[in-house]
Amino acid sequence: MFAVLKTGGKQYKVAEGDVFTVEKLIAEAGDTVQFNEVLMLGGDSVTVGAPMIDGAAVQAEVLEQTRAAKTISFKKRRRKHSSQRKRGHRQPLTLVKITGILEKGAGKSGVMAALGTVSGAAVAAAAKPVKATKKAAAKAAPAAEGKVGNAPANLLKGAKGDADDLKKISGVGPKLEGVLNEIGVFHFWQISEWGPAEIEYMDDRLSFKGRIERDDWIKQAGEFAEAAK
Repeated sequence: MFAVLKTGGKQYKVAEGDVFTVEKLIAEAGDTVQFNEVLMLGGDSVTVGAPMIDGAAVQAEVLEQTRAAKTISFKKRRRKHSSQRKRGHRQPLTLVKITGILEKGAGKSGVMAALGTVSGAAVAAAAKPVKATKKAAAKAAPAAEGKVGNAPANLLKGAKGDADDLKKISGVGPKLEGVLNEIGVFHFWQISEWGPAEIEYMDDRLSFKGRIERDDWIKQAGEFAEAAK
């Protein structure tokens, strides 16, 4: 008999005795876990879920927590100020052995569900009672957005007179200039007034970290602003 189960966003065709790795589960070596998302059961006859089969499950023993082979990510940018970055990553995995396939009665088995690290966090969050109020939602909004630093106080809704050509700053092209304008940055003097907290905020908004300080935007902007007087 075989089953097709789903865990960690992937599907696996398994049979009793199979040993394989899945995305990291919240469990220790020696624990027995139960995969409750079963898409198909096969044997003398085939049962297909819609999308899951009610009451079906696959039980497995956790053999060990391990990691996949290292993968290397290498990026190189060829610009006026070239940069390169090399990173390694080993995906956390869980090695399991299939011990049984249940066609029904999964809810009464008493075996803990196989939860991944993301789904486990979601379950814990869902278990906490939440009193939803407009005031609480407003306070929670900034934290949910994950913003860092402080927004510059000198952001504008529109340019004061003619907007400066921000492309003169090293590392700023037409696309990035457009993004800066959308945020409310039109003039060199605005950039020259940013402090550490404002730089951190803008780094986050522009989705790159360190470029403002690496290319010394503040100094460049100050010089251009002074020259424009």
